[in-house]
Amino acid sequence: MNHNREENSNEDYVKFFRQSSPYIHAHRGRTFVIMLPGSAVGDANFANIASDIALLSSLGVRLVLVYGARSQISARLGKRDITSVFREHCRVTDKAALSAVIEAVGTLRVKIEAQLSMGLVNSPMHGSRIRVVGGNFITARPLGVVDGVDFQNTGEVRRIDRTAIQQQLDDNYLVLLPCVGYSPTGEAFNITVEHVATQTAIALKAEKLIMYSSGMGLKDYDSKLVRTMRPSEARRRLRDHNTPEDRRLLEAAVAACDGGVIRTHIISHATDGALLQELFTREGCGTLITQDMDAYEQMRQATIEDVGGVLKLIQPLEEKGILIRRSCKQLERDIHLFTVLVRDGMIIGCASLHAYPESNCAELACLVIHPDYRNGNRGDTLLEAIEQKAQQQGLDSLFVLTTQTAHWFVERGFKASKISALPGEKQQGYNRPRNSKVLLKTLV
Repeated sequence: MNHNREENSNEDYVKFFRQSSPYIHAHRGRTFVIMLPGSAVGDANFANIASDIALLSSLGVRLVLVYGARSQISARLGKRDITSVFREHCRVTDKAALSAVIEAVGTLRVKIEAQLSMGLVNSPMHGSRIRVVGGNFITARPLGVVDGVDFQNTGEVRRIDRTAIQQQLDDNYLVLLPCVGYSPTGEAFNITVEHVATQTAIALKAEKLIMYSSGMGLKDYDSKLVRTMRPSEARRRLRDHNTPEDRRLLEAAVAACDGGVIRTHIISHATDGALLQELFTREGCGTLITQDMDAYEQMRQATIEDVGGVLKLIQPLEEKGILIRRSCKQLERDIHLFTVLVRDGMIIGCASLHAYPESNCAELACLVIHPDYRNGNRGDTLLEAIEQKAQQQGLDSLFVLTTQTAHWFVERGFKASKISALPGEKQQGYNRPRNSKVLLKTLV
């Protein structure tokens, strides 16, 4: 039993490593900005987060860590019986609060640098040499008086010293930025960690902004994790009732996308390995907000390079007898008839259109969606694309032969028909022992 468990574990490891290899290659040399709120640094899982960050650095990712101290500042003020004033989820930083900000930020910097310096033999960071650098890279200005409220030493980013940060990254340093900025007059300002992280990612033209949060990501109205989202959807959600944390995350993601950051990820700081799962698996484990949804998941005509991916997708159904077996040579010959749905380089759906111009109709065949992606109406999307393709060819009907999915097609406008309704060529090749049902749909 233990031997079988060990074999399964080894197989899972090999499978994960193979699947992660394209991402390892893609991420090398890229700039990622990682936002660590104070709650993340204070979490019991922070040692694992630091190990994952060290692994990213060892893989050649250029990293900027932006850390906050919201919970630590509140704790320090609470011990002094000082109540913070918040407006629009932003702390009014008076002199007493600024003192707590400076103490908390300094303490957290030491904790983060110490954790990233670990090299114990029995730790995941054994042998790693993470060089960390910080500095006055953020020029700040006061937020000022807003709606009659003087925010005092609460500020916003005026400028990110992009050139200086890039130089440190070029020298293989990990850059550590606090939620504090400095004015040309020597004043310190407390800035929200989301704002610093967003403006840093924009200034550096970062490939990704990764934000740790208390939850797995953003949830839909049924409390299910939202895997991907467009900025337009994030803006719409901002009009809904959100928790303060979700609102901050949504606003930051929208601002990052508007500023040119292609992908923003929201992951849990309490989940061990969340960073690695999000970056090195196709599904990830959090919420991705991206403006390149078409690149992330796209539909296109298949090419000869897609033969292997299509075969891998349809073979399990061929083995179950749901689909007729197709040889590699046959698929190579007909690959130009296929439309494929691709997600991050992996074919997750396919369908083929075989036209019979003399009968003014076409066969829809081999409509398959990967089991892990059957909850997003992708089958309907592929069907619609095939119908449009048939109409573009001047065909007025579509037929399908199926043994087990007739109900799905009936629900989408197909009607039961007879073998005699098929084109003559198809009638002659009809596999009677298989006894497939014939379904026909007239195209509008």
